[in-house]
Amino acid sequence: MNRRKHPERPHRRKPASGDRTRNSKLYRVEASWDSRPDRPAIRTTTDRAQARRLADTFAQQGAYVIVQAARGFEWRTLYELDGPALLAEQAAAEAAERARQEAEQRAQQAAAEQRRQHRLAAEASTHACALMQPPAIVRPEHRQRARHITGAQR
Repeated sequence: MNRRKHPERPHRRKPASGDRTRNSKLYRVEASWDSRPDRPAIRTTTDRAQARRLADTFAQQGAYVIVQAARGFEWRTLYELDGPALLAEQAAAEAAERARQEAEQRAQQAAAEQRRQHRLAAEASTHACALMQPPAIVRPEHRQRARHITGAQR
């Protein structure tokens, strides 16, 4: 008969010895949205660059993001991103750029119109001078310019 201290429990082997130290190279990205504050997105990774990319992605989606690094059994905050503020800043920059481009386009159109008006004024002055001259002699032997061209010569 087997006499043991606890007969209802089977024999338990020792656990396999292994490294039980906490992973100190772990990063956690927490993102929360105003539209769904009860469902934050939490991602953990060992890659710092991937954590940064995740944080940027969440911030572009309009989330408030907190990036944390593992310190033993607790987390320390590395940095925070305010997604709505970043999106508002981007929208303001895009609006300013559009306004600058529109102003530049209006300035170019005004300059082109001014050049056109100047050219038309110069042409009108030239035509006025030509019309104020006496009729020109148009003979083959005295070839001078004609004041007008008839329909048959066009």
